[in-house]
Amino acid sequence: QVQLVESGGGLVQAGGSLRLSCAASGSIFSINVMGWYRQAPGKQRELVAVITSGGSTNYGNSVKGRFTISRDNAKNTVYLQMISLKPEDTAVYYCAADIRHTIAGAIFRYWGQGTQVTVSS
Repeated sequence: QVQLVESGGGLVQAGGSLRLSCAASGSIFSINVMGWYRQAPGKQRELVAVITSGGSTNYGNSVKGRFTISRDNAKNTVYLQMISLKPEDTAVYYCAADIRHTIAGAIFRYWGQGTQVTVSS
């Protein structure tokens, strides 16, 4: 019913930058919160950043000041601009979206397939 397609991951040196994108498609009436989470090997999935349809944002403590989340509501797309990357940012980054399929329907959370970000020292 809904697909979240991520792009923009890759290998970068410490101090470098990357921009992730995630586009939602399918049976969508509205999207409330969109965001990014990440999971490093042997660790739990953690919040990176989220943004509401109105533009309010929340960031994980480890990325504040370095990452910026934004979204294009017309395109159902969320972006994550990452600068000053560190080796500890290495993880699989997952896009998430809280989607309502009908005007009065429940909200469901969907996840992307994940994109690998690797930061070399």
